[in-house]
Amino acid sequence: MLQNVLCSWSGGKDSCFALIQAIQLGYVPKILLNVLNEEGKISRSHGIPSSILDKQAEMAGLPIHLISSSWKEYETQFTNALKYLKEKHHLTHAVFGDIDLQAHKDWEEKVCANAELKAVLPLWKQNRKSLVMQMLESGIEAMIVSCNEAMGEEFIGKTISPELIIELEQMNVDPCGENGEYHTLVVDCPLFEHKINVKTIGKLRHDSYWFGSLQIQ
Repeated sequence: MLQNVLCSWSGGKDSCFALIQAIQLGYVPKILLNVLNEEGKISRSHGIPSSILDKQAEMAGLPIHLISSSWKEYETQFTNALKYLKEKHHLTHAVFGDIDLQAHKDWEEKVCANAELKAVLPLWKQNRKSLVMQMLESGIEAMIVSCNEAMGEEFIGKTISPELIIELEQMNVDPCGENGEYHTLVVDCPLFEHKINVKTIGKLRHDSYWFGSLQIQ
């Protein structure tokens, strides 16, 4: 029996690698889901413009479903989207890229259960540094698009590499950014038809976080 899946797509390396792993496990991707901010212009967590998310989906040959939500309404809106997409695409599972944050896994299993889906976390409990190295080896190319003030704005726009991982570790930053230190944008990977050329045209600070202003070249 086919196991059709939705991918909770952040646009970053973890959700991308989770989808790649899910496909290798035999799941069939049908749709990507991303939550934008209230204005519907950039993604809720990573600050990625909807136009770039659309381009990622195009390169992956998959449709993407974009919804807008405040943090307050996030769970309700996400659950409603899961229910709608389950019926439209005959889904059985939803893929998430979390690694070891139990609260995130609990939430994902909760919203999936409410939508009568099963949560799949292919990266769960794997070693963080090993994972990021596997991502690079698999052909994922990702750039840092947001990071906390402890890292600083100079990291915005940098491409993840083995050398950068060493630099981050020396700063006591988790190599995968799993604690929220930084977020990425995938510009190339085995799922994409070809690379997306994105440039950083500015840097913005919001609360204690830096975000890159991004544009497709």
